[in-house]
Amino acid sequence: MSYTERYTSSSYRRIFGDSPRFPVASSRMSSASLRGAPGLRSPAAAAAASRSSASSVSLYRRTGRASSFSPVPAGSLDLTQTSVVNNELKVIRTNEKEQLQGLNDRFAMFIDKVRHLEQQNKVLETELVGLRQKQSEPSRVAGLYQQEMRDLRSQLEDLSRDKNRILIERNNMEEELEKLNVKFEEEVRAREEAEQTLRSFRKDVDDAAAVRLDLERRVESLMDEISFLKKVHEEEIQELSSLMEAQQVSVELELAKPDLTSALKEIRNQYESIASKNLQSAEEWYKGKFASLTEQATRSNEAMRASREEMSEFRRQLQSKTIEIETLRGANESLERQITEMEDTHNAEITAMQDTIGHLDSELRNLKGEMAQHLREYQDLLNVKMALDIEIAAYRCRLSLEIQLAISSRNAISELKFIWNGVSRNCCKKTVSGGSFLIGEMKGRAAQTVLSPATST
Repeated sequence: MSYTERYTSSSYRRIFGDSPRFPVASSRMSSASLRGAPGLRSPAAAAAASRSSASSVSLYRRTGRASSFSPVPAGSLDLTQTSVVNNELKVIRTNEKEQLQGLNDRFAMFIDKVRHLEQQNKVLETELVGLRQKQSEPSRVAGLYQQEMRDLRSQLEDLSRDKNRILIERNNMEEELEKLNVKFEEEVRAREEAEQTLRSFRKDVDDAAAVRLDLERRVESLMDEISFLKKVHEEEIQELSSLMEAQQVSVELELAKPDLTSALKEIRNQYESIASKNLQSAEEWYKGKFASLTEQATRSNEAMRASREEMSEFRRQLQSKTIEIETLRGANESLERQITEMEDTHNAEITAMQDTIGHLDSELRNLKGEMAQHLREYQDLLNVKMALDIEIAAYRCRLSLEIQLAISSRNAISELKFIWNGVSRNCCKKTVSGGSFLIGEMKGRAAQTVLSPATST
């Protein structure tokens, strides 16, 4: 039972007594009908209210006829009840004002919440645009990385071609070096052979020198022998001359004696010619052999010197090429390491970007879910706002209805007072049944007067 029902029944009880309970609440609109059409009253609701009021009046009439007539004293219809009604109306207005204030506060809170959700929706839309832009950025970054990878691959191909060319040159130089090593070994062998031949020639020269010394010693010994033979011959000549002088040998015997001096001279000349020939031939052979060996050694030395110079030149070229190969190999290895590191870095960045994209996709899905949730909440809040608008309109309608009911009840009380004064003067001696019927008629009229504003609204 609402406050209005309690108020109506209590006012009626104070005025007419406790026996008939007038159901005023049955004539009012339900909350559903008020919410369906705020500020307006449907014909069906008006008809239901009129039917309920008519049934209430007829019920009262039946109960009024059956009950006994009990005259109400004139002092009970005092004008103090008007002040009570006014106080109750003030209380009702105060309560309704508080309720309206609370509803207004709730409505303001709902409006603030709706604005906050709209701001969050705008922020989420901005974040969504930013996420879409971030999703478009990795494609440009991937294009830059791919271009850089293509440049590095082209550099790697150029370095590979240079490396292959240098390797071919190195192989050619190694082949030439092997040929030069073979040639050098041949020259070394030829030099060793020449040195060996020179050593053999020196041995021959030494042998020839030894033979010469031997021959010289033999010549000296022969010269000594010749000188000895000369001395012996001279002594023999002296002896012979002394014998000749002594014995006076004849001329025939002297002529028949051999000429030892000429023989010795001839032998000496022969040996000297032989020794000079041998010495000259040995010197010529030694000089020729020494000249040929010297010339061969000079040629061998020149060839060895040229071979050494060529070998040193090739060695320098080999060292420079080896250094260049090592430099290029180091550069190639460093570039390969850089490419590997860049590939690892790019793969890690791509993985991180894919993870970021997945995370952003999940965040985007979550944000879409949150946006959908916020939209649903926003729709619910809009529905609540509409319901609150309808409820506020219903409360306003009820407030106007209560005010009209209070005004109508005040008019009904004054009319009942006037009617009661007339009845008390003219109808004091009527029967109980007639009095009760008149009171029922007055109460029905008062009820109709009270209900008429509700049906009119």
